[in-house]
Amino acid sequence: MPEGPSIVILKEAIDALHLKGKVIRHAEGNAKIDLDRLINQQITDFRSWGKHFLICFPDFTLRIHFMLFGSYLINAQKKTLPRLTLIFDKDELNFYACSVQILDQPADQLYDWRGDIMANKWDAKLALKKLHENPKMLACDALLDQHIFSGSGNIIKNEVLFRTRVHPMSHIGAIPDDKLKELVNETRNYAFDFLKWKKENTLKKHWLAHTKKSCPRCNIPFHKEYLGKSKRRSYFCESCQERFLLETI
Repeated sequence: MPEGPSIVILKEAIDALHLKGKVIRHAEGNAKIDLDRLINQQITDFRSWGKHFLICFPDFTLRIHFMLFGSYLINAQKKTLPRLTLIFDKDELNFYACSVQILDQPADQLYDWRGDIMANKWDAKLALKKLHENPKMLACDALLDQHIFSGSGNIIKNEVLFRTRVHPMSHIGAIPDDKLKELVNETRNYAFDFLKWKKENTLKKHWLAHTKKSCPRCNIPFHKEYLGKSKRRSYFCESCQERFLLETI
């Protein structure tokens, strides 16, 4: 599943085509939406919110979520049937194996940009407040909660927890406030490292924990377990990542 930085890369690639203000000449695909509604509509903006790619119109928003296996091509096609194709005067956007929805409101009325870890309006204090409101939440769940860290995914989760030395099964309410602030700040910092390395095609080379077999700090085997509500893969070290636990649940 693409994480927030990958959606930013898509947005930047489409921004380079200067399609903002352009009109959709044709729309097709097997998405279960009213395709005719898109034809001859002028796009007001392209935006991202977490893992959502947003195509904005004056009174509605087209939301694309790539799920686990979604992909896209710009001015190129796959042999497989696209979920959505948008054709402009000179360019073509193709989206595959993704969720496509029309939302009957402008994006600014639908999304709180303060929750997006990649956004200029990101609000670390708001994220900290949301964490404090969920003391029993596990750290591995918090880093995947899109209402707290929109755009964070499994890679960011594993890397941030390792870098901050927090065990994934820690209770949020037991983590000292300074450490919790470090967790919030590192999530945003790592997201921009992710973006830089993804553009350089060096992301995997910089992984310290995700998919790794041993801890680079302790030189002992990592644990690989499917933890939390989502049962996503966690890679962690039992030696250097401290487990903070509430005394009573």
